[in-house]
Amino acid sequence: MEKSMAEMQREVDLYISQFKEGYFSPLAMLARMSEEVGELAREVNHEFGEKPKKASEAANSIELELGDILFITICFANSLGIDLAEAHDKVMHKFNTRDANRWTPKNTD
Repeated sequence: MEKSMAEMQREVDLYISQFKEGYFSPLAMLARMSEEVGELAREVNHEFGEKPKKASEAANSIELELGDILFITICFANSLGIDLAEAHDKVMHKFNTRDANRWTPKNTD
């Protein structure tokens, strides 16, 4: 079953709301997001770059790291009352207007 962004935001909020600590501060979440992006970079470098994993390093995946980034992004948005579906719509509008002629379209014939 495919989840909507609103469903994901509610699911994360239900998870976080069961703890007294609640959401981290925006600055702490930005630091956590930066850490997760670094972990993603490491995985991408292992898989596609020139730095293979050491035999002693645990197996991880790009999928899991992207999932971690999605989770912290949802936490960040929830803590600030941001609807991510609405944010996505605004970004797509920006790309479809400002960047409408920036890229070379594929031939459709």
